[in-house]
Amino acid sequence: MGLPRPLHHGGTNGSGRTGTVDVRGTVAEGYEPVRDAFVRNFEQRGDRGAAVAVYRHGRKAVDLWAGTRDVDGPAPWAVDTAQIVRSVTKGVAAAVVLLLHQRGQIDLDAPVGTYWPEFKAAGKERVLVRQLLSHRAGLPALDRPLTPAEAVDGVSGPAALAAQSPAWEPGTDHGYHAQTYSWLTAELVRRVTGRGIGRWVAEEIARPLGLDFWIGLPDEEAGRVGRIGPVDEPPPAEGGGLRLRPKRSVAEAYRDPDSLTRRAFGAITPLPDENDPVYRAAELPASGGISTARALARFYAATIGEVDGGPRLFAPATLALARTEESAGPDRVLVVPTRFSLGFMLHGPAAPLLGPGSFGHPGRGGSLGFADPESGIAFGYVTNGLRKGITADPRAQALIRAVRSAL
Repeated sequence: MGLPRPLHHGGTNGSGRTGTVDVRGTVAEGYEPVRDAFVRNFEQRGDRGAAVAVYRHGRKAVDLWAGTRDVDGPAPWAVDTAQIVRSVTKGVAAAVVLLLHQRGQIDLDAPVGTYWPEFKAAGKERVLVRQLLSHRAGLPALDRPLTPAEAVDGVSGPAALAAQSPAWEPGTDHGYHAQTYSWLTAELVRRVTGRGIGRWVAEEIARPLGLDFWIGLPDEEAGRVGRIGPVDEPPPAEGGGLRLRPKRSVAEAYRDPDSLTRRAFGAITPLPDENDPVYRAAELPASGGISTARALARFYAATIGEVDGGPRLFAPATLALARTEESAGPDRVLVVPTRFSLGFMLHGPAAPLLGPGSFGHPGRGGSLGFADPESGIAFGYVTNGLRKGITADPRAQALIRAVRSAL
């Protein structure tokens, strides 16, 4: 792999300006296809503002950004622009619990109630930490959804889940804990460490690795973070073949207000304003993380090896846990088949990553972070333009194909 080369205005090969897309950053020799795919995301796939970063064997190969900081504004995306990355945050939350296990502070096969006594109620006495991480706890929805104010107060979410009965017998099936993952993992970490999960991440992961990543955005960083919002789905290219439609069962699940799918995604009702400073300052590790693409790629690089001579996060045994399948098959919430390890999504139809050994997590609407130990690749993509899909966003998938072609 050659050294990363800066992109400049003017010129052709390596130019920052390709058509109407002003791309900034660096690309190592051989990774030009990633730059080209990134440009096409703006020209053909509706991106407004985005960044992508790739590390290989602990060295940065791609670091690109383009477009506007806000989905609805003219200010340019800067070198340090960050965005809310939604469920990409779950991968970092899972890493916290695995690191606590690595340090001997959490037993994955212990009941959650060992650390959180109030949780031992309503049929949850034997729910294991392992099951909580792998979406097998049966707690994707609440009988009474939380208001946005309750969701961020740090008390109402854990109390609601402590009292909640499981939707199925824990350990017998799996279903994506879209919002409840926040209060489950955050309260477990708080009970074990005495620290909020945002502070733990800041002190034990972000600071040692130099990451611009937060669960609970500090006031002094607010000016760097762009506004997110929906973007129109671009029409299919002429002659582009069949346009796949969601299966009827999936579409029905999202339309039915009483379905577990709708109830899981509606655990906070009404939906919170993700651009609200109060929401962004809250410690919501299911969906509230804020990051640069560079930080996501660097984080995942540190799970599989040393980064620029810095610390490695996962010991080999912990890395094996991050890659080992715990849940697979039809997902009671997402309806389609999914694969999970202990908190990470694994490569499969619902989350096509780089290869069979890849692990990471997408965010609903587009963002993605993952690692692939076999190739040494770590990847981060962050966007402010949210598409309707939950997994397999076409912009991220185009970038993954380009990474694969560069190897």
